[in-house]
This record gives sequence, C-alpha cells and structure tokens, in this order.
Amino acid sequence: MNIEKLKYPIGNFVKPKRISSDEIEDYIFQIEEFPNRISAITNGLTVEELSYNYRPEGWTIKQVVHHCADSHINAYLRTKLALTQILPVINPYNEAVWANLIDGTTDSISDSLLILKGVHARWTLLLKNLSTTDLEREYYHPENNRNYKLNEVIAIYAWHCNHHFAHIEQALLYKGQF
Repeated sequence: MNIEKLKYPIGNFVKPKRISSDEIEDYIFQIEEFPNRISAITNGLTVEELSYNYRPEGWTIKQVVHHCADSHINAYLRTKLALTQILPVINPYNEAVWANLIDGTTDSISDSLLILKGVHARWTLLLKNLSTTDLEREYYHPENNRNYKLNEVIAIYAWHCNHHFAHIEQALLYKGQF
C-alpha cells in the first residue's frame, strides 16, 4: 500500500503559476460548499465509523472534521488580518497536538460541523467580495518563511477542503482497516 497516496489521495497542493478570476470563483465555491459536503458524508455515521483512520497512524474521521474546524477558523482569521494589516505575521499552530486535545478527539462532531457552517458562511461572504487588489494582499508565515497572497491562500484552502474530504472517503472505503 502506497503511504504517500494514502496521505495525499488527491495529490499535493501545486501552486498555480497564475490564478484567474474564474479559478478564484471556483475555489471560493469549493470552500463555500465544503460544510454541506462534509455534513452529508458524515451524516449518520456511528461512533465506530467516526473512529476509522484514513491511513495507518493517520487521523480518524472525527479528528479530520475537528481539524477542519480548527484550520478553517485560522484561515478565516488570517484572511481578515491580511485585509486589515500590512503584511501581518500569522501565528502558526501545531495541528497534530491540536488534533489530540479533547476537543479534537471527541466522538461528537456536531459542534465542529456548526463551526464549519458558520465560519464558511462568513469566510465566503468575505472572499466573494474581494477586489483584485485585495487578492494581492499578503501575510507572512514564519514557519514556512514566506509570504502568502490571498489568491494563493484561497487556492490552498479549496485544495485543503478536497484533501480532507478525500481522507473521509478513504477512511470509509477501508472500513477501519487501519
């Protein structure tokens, strides 16, 4: 079994050389629809199914859902910082540690689904109203030692939504095999 394929079922994120307005619109749509898609795929899952891992030593479905809530809260706030400050330095966090806190391992995903619904509603409202100039605004990521423009961030998070959705599909396909 190819562990890299299990880690990245849709492949790694590849930054487009140029991001068109049509692509931005599509990325925003993917971000907007994510809460509906993740709610639909997890609807009715048992506690046992929510505990399926998507790969050996990978997160469980419930950890993936909780991680998406954590990650997308951060992405939304980073977007707002980029729009309201000049090259803000964002605060990184240790996703693996967060995923193992009690709120990242709880069997109930309902609160994280509510977070995703609310955050994505506000986030996509903001994203749909960005100007061309706004899309060029940046923040600095100290762990990666580089600036990120908002147009790239939008592309990354559309990928992130699809990446983790594929993890849930994969965990369900393998039915607790890992």
